[in-house]
Amino acid sequence: SLEDAMGRSVIASTEIAGPGFINIWLERGFLSREVDALLLDPRLGLPPLKEKKRVIVEFSSPNTAKEMHVGHLRSTIIGESLARVLEFFGYDVLRLNHVGDWGTQFGMLIAYMRECAADVLSDKREADLPQLMAWYRAAKVRFDAEEGFKRRSQLEVVALQGGDPGSLHAWEKICAISRAGYQEIYDLLDVTLSERGESFYNPYLSEIVADLESKGLVTLSAGAKCVYLEGFLGRDGEPLPLIVQKSDGGYNYATTDLAALRHRISVDLADWLIYITDAGQSSHFAMVLQAGEKAGYWDRSRHRIDHVPFGLVLGADGKRFRTRSGETERLIDLLNAAIEKARSIIAERSPDMGPADVEEVASALGLGSVKYADLSSHRVKDYHFSYDRMLRFEGNTAPFLLYAYVRTEGIKRKVGIDPKELMGRAKITLEHPSELALGLHLLRFPDALESVVQGLLPHRLTEYLYILAERFNAFFRDCRVEGVAEQDSRLLLAEVTARVLRQGLYLLGLKTVPRM
Repeated sequence: SLEDAMGRSVIASTEIAGPGFINIWLERGFLSREVDALLLDPRLGLPPLKEKKRVIVEFSSPNTAKEMHVGHLRSTIIGESLARVLEFFGYDVLRLNHVGDWGTQFGMLIAYMRECAADVLSDKREADLPQLMAWYRAAKVRFDAEEGFKRRSQLEVVALQGGDPGSLHAWEKICAISRAGYQEIYDLLDVTLSERGESFYNPYLSEIVADLESKGLVTLSAGAKCVYLEGFLGRDGEPLPLIVQKSDGGYNYATTDLAALRHRISVDLADWLIYITDAGQSSHFAMVLQAGEKAGYWDRSRHRIDHVPFGLVLGADGKRFRTRSGETERLIDLLNAAIEKARSIIAERSPDMGPADVEEVASALGLGSVKYADLSSHRVKDYHFSYDRMLRFEGNTAPFLLYAYVRTEGIKRKVGIDPKELMGRAKITLEHPSELALGLHLLRFPDALESVVQGLLPHRLTEYLYILAERFNAFFRDCRVEGVAEQDSRLLLAEVTARVLRQGLYLLGLKTVPRM
């Protein structure tokens, strides 16, 4: 239609601009009214969801008794952002942390702790995750070198799987210590997750294998129970099996993931499943999902399932990001280093800022820079981690966007008027070219979010916000606000920009600050 709901003109003029091209000029009054409407719209132009669906997003997924490292960074950051975007759309989102909290490695660790950290298992002494990790490494050395310790470890596995109370208590203690370590990172990153580890699905594993057998999907190969699927071949060109039960009777990741798939569809009643892992697991999930479909655990006509792969975090040398000693970088160390570097920048740029404000801004700037550097990279590609690059105040970085938001707050402080006081008695009127460019881009916010959801690509939102910050900076440069005839209109335009920036940054997991 060439008219809005009130019968007012939308198109100012049109022009044929060569073969296959038409230029369309929007009516300035229409643009002004649409941007003005954003002031009273908590969804900032995003239309209501036509059908509310249940979405389960699985992300982060560390292994119990092991510290989270830089490799967990992308899954955690991407997962949190996608969950926030889907929630803003109106989906019913369940965030799941599929923790690796079950398996034969626990027998080894319990056996070691019974000998070397019995007071921790008996709750007489506390321990933290770094200590647990050290014990795990020591246990692995003994497991490989001492036959007696290896045998005791295997017996602990049997006791744990058999439900022995003492073994279960030791396992629960290990899980609790690990959980506290993970939560420290989740609190720093402002990430919300519901833990549902591999142990949750353990009771269903034998059912899954029996069900697959009853449906004629299982083939025995060298004593292992396998599902063979179309299109999957090994390096030798032979059919590649999906092993669901090993020759020794044990289960593996495929069995657990099939049990999780069935439970999430049949019990959680999910309409859409999203798995966020590194690209190296793409083949695994393709096989699990095909096997699940053959078994009738999901139906592509009624359900949507996406594996969302991502690339590696690389260091300056183009290899996997590691410490100078060659060790895998601990995620907590990486995050604290980002905050410390941000603190140094703030001390240099704003030496008069109070200690409390320094800490608030350092956290928002440091952690926001880490998140934004990750999310602004196309997730399927590897990206180079650089504190210097991500903390720059120019270019497509978190500091650039956060500073644009701070400028919107600065305008309000300088004018001395709360924009809320103007709503209802003042309107946005776009006249200057910089106002028109900013207003038009503000109206594209829903399109940017739709693009994120369609491809599950957070960088589409970072691209939008970067251009928004550039358009606002041009407006800030070209259009005086205080003391001019257009003051009220321009103050409201800055307020709309602040709201879209704040909402967009929140959806990326970034916190805004009023001053920098």
